[in-house]
Amino acid sequence: MFAYTYTAPHQFELLQKPYPVLQHPRDAIVRVTMSSICTSDLHIKHGSVPRAVPGITVGHEMVGIVEQIGEDISTVVPGDRVVVNVETFCGSCFFCQKGYVNNCTHPDGGWALGCRIDGGQAEYVRVPFADQGLTRIPDSVSDSQALFVGDILATGFWAARLAEITSDDTVLIIGAGPTGFCTMQCARLHHPRQIIVCEQSAQRRQFIQRLYPDLIVTSPNTCLKCVSQYSEHGGADSVLDVAGSQSSFQLAWQAARPNAIVTLVALYDRPQILPLPEMYGKNLTFKTGGVDGCNCADILKLIADGHIDTTPLINLL
Repeated sequence: MFAYTYTAPHQFELLQKPYPVLQHPRDAIVRVTMSSICTSDLHIKHGSVPRAVPGITVGHEMVGIVEQIGEDISTVVPGDRVVVNVETFCGSCFFCQKGYVNNCTHPDGGWALGCRIDGGQAEYVRVPFADQGLTRIPDSVSDSQALFVGDILATGFWAARLAEITSDDTVLIIGAGPTGFCTMQCARLHHPRQIIVCEQSAQRRQFIQRLYPDLIVTSPNTCLKCVSQYSEHGGADSVLDVAGSQSSFQLAWQAARPNAIVTLVALYDRPQILPLPEMYGKNLTFKTGGVDGCNCADILKLIADGHIDTTPLINLL
């Protein structure tokens, strides 16, 4: 089969590889029907993910049809349409029991697919711990609607929960790429008083404004002034940085009001510096890390009920 493969730093190749086979009773083999390219794949290509193993098939965001299951799998059957979770997790270690599945202690746990073991930019993929990492797609939800559930939509859902958004809040989302779009949709589920989206690209700003005219859309150059205008306490109550650059990191803490929560959603490709003398007295809470993607069933229900729709991202292409 064809598989898009990380062969060396800064180098991907489309190679012929053997079809995957079951290796463990909790494995499943999924025929991939749709997959996407994540920014994390680009980080691998650029050498920013040291744990990525040369020779692996990249890709960790996909939907497909179950072809084979191991003898310990009872949650799905061959023929089921499924979302494949970005993370593989055992479900029984300390971190899995706490819901921190990104930190699963099993060697194949956490972000393994497309990083340390073969992922989904291929015709077929082997999914370890398939009883945990595969979620059946409701009949009313299309593959296109479900495509982003396993990664960037799970990230947005997780980030909005970390941000502790309330109905009184002004929420600032920095970055309106695909993950920013998903994060914005999930922030809306918490019904904040106001959402401000900051984005460098004029095309993306127009895209957001056209779909969501009730949101405030601004650029990095005007963001601080905009946040001051639409906030009641000197800054945003909750800030989510989904852009992942040095400038967005600095803007995130600068735009936050004192005692706000700053949630760092992005995978940064280099260290960031906290200017603690300048920040002293703002008493900010920073939350960051890799997504704990264990809410796929909840997200699929929200899609089925019409509360989330990420298909404009696909239609845009």
